[in-house]
Amino acid sequence: MSSIHIGCFTTPWGEMLLGSYEQQLCLCDWRGRAKRQAVDARLMKGLGASYVEQEDDLLNRARQQLNEYFAGQRRTFDLPLMLVGTPFQKQVWSALQQIPYGTTASYRQLAELLGEPKAVRAVAGANGANALSIFVPCHRVIGSDGRLTGYAGGLAAKTALLSLETEIVN
Repeated sequence: MSSIHIGCFTTPWGEMLLGSYEQQLCLCDWRGRAKRQAVDARLMKGLGASYVEQEDDLLNRARQQLNEYFAGQRRTFDLPLMLVGTPFQKQVWSALQQIPYGTTASYRQLAELLGEPKAVRAVAGANGANALSIFVPCHRVIGSDGRLTGYAGGLAAKTALLSLETEIVN
């Protein structure tokens, strides 16, 4: 069976798990999230691989880019990503990557962008299933009324990430 190399990364707001598969980042997710087991099971099943704690160059590069992001020195990432999910989830995750640094979009706006204006809940579900937090910036999605809504890392982390990006932009 193939391996997903995993390691940890500590942010100012909690610990994340990083994972690489065939030199592509497939996991950057909050360790304590509610859907931890479901995300892990989807990745392992989808890739036909199991988790192995092992460092590699890609995990180190991910840490470096995350450190630069948290220091306000990086706005975009350039690591190869492995998105593991349904075709619809992958569409949503691709749309998330189009939300510019320092800005937000609503679930409704994402659904409309995808040509599925009635799929707001499905978009929210796909957003919540994102296994590549920060690299696929699901924290930039807000409610249609402008309020912050759920985030795997918690609302405090979401608020802090949006504040970090807004502070750097302004």
